[in-house]
Amino acid sequence: MAGITLERILALHAAYIRCIDRDELEAWPEFFLDPCLYVVTSAENHRLGFPGGMIYADTRGMLIDRVASLRGANVYEKQTYRHILGLPSVLKNGGGEAETETPFMVARIMHDGQTDIFATGVYLDVVRAAGNDLKFAKRIVVCDSSRIHTLLALPL
Repeated sequence: MAGITLERILALHAAYIRCIDRDELEAWPEFFLDPCLYVVTSAENHRLGFPGGMIYADTRGMLIDRVASLRGANVYEKQTYRHILGLPSVLKNGGGEAETETPFMVARIMHDGQTDIFATGVYLDVVRAAGNDLKFAKRIVVCDSSRIHTLLALPL
């Protein structure tokens, strides 16, 4: 098993955003361990220590259910995302686990072609080695703004 290197972390990020940006959401939960933690929150709520968020999931099954509801139950305007990431800062690394902070920007492209900056913020991640792969044990998506002017349909 290889160690957790910056190159492997970058590859994990690249595969993750490619999955979402290409609307291959059924594969999205596979980027996480089980159990896991995936939360989308605002910078203010994160600073205040509020544990909940606009999206909250603590198992891979909850992530799978989110995708199933996006595909079959939720009604939302057709849209896609384009993620732009900064370089991850590795805050801790050792014992088969690394903590990272990565800035992001997400553009949302609507069905009619209108493109807007949808979200900016940072990913606060804990990644772990899982066999030959890296997986997210925890991904806290801290959005700079608490204002999401439409349904937060797709995962960030």
